[in-house]
Amino acid sequence: MSPTPESRTDDEVLAATDVAVLLRYGLDQEALRATLFGDGAIAAAVALDRLGVPPRSLVFLAEIVRSGGLAYAAALPEPLPDPEAARLVREWLAGAAGTATGPEAESWAARWLAAVAEIIGLRRAARRPRPGRSDS
Repeated sequence: MSPTPESRTDDEVLAATDVAVLLRYGLDQEALRATLFGDGAIAAAVALDRLGVPPRSLVFLAEIVRSGGLAYAAALPEPLPDPEAARLVREWLAGAAGTATGPEAESWAARWLAAVAEIIGLRRAARRPRPGRSDS
């Protein structure tokens, strides 16, 4: 009889998702876009939420991608205020910039960043205690 596998939370499973690969190929390949905006966006939100990235920073970055493009955003010295988060996002954006084939892919990237920001906001709202609610 084999040992029982170690139990992992959804966050731990999603944190192992290769967001860079999903972003690199999901922007241009419609078949992967649902995965990019589903598991990929949640995995990115988990990673960035753990680093304390505020949703507004990603919304701002999405606007930069929308107006300047992926390569421009990837080349920013500080795409996000936190150095570790900036390094991670820069890696994701640089990989995507190398394979994105035009303005439509960059528009998808901006939408994806906004979706990640929304998920972070939802995660944080769910963790906040609600007045009058007893968790005992």
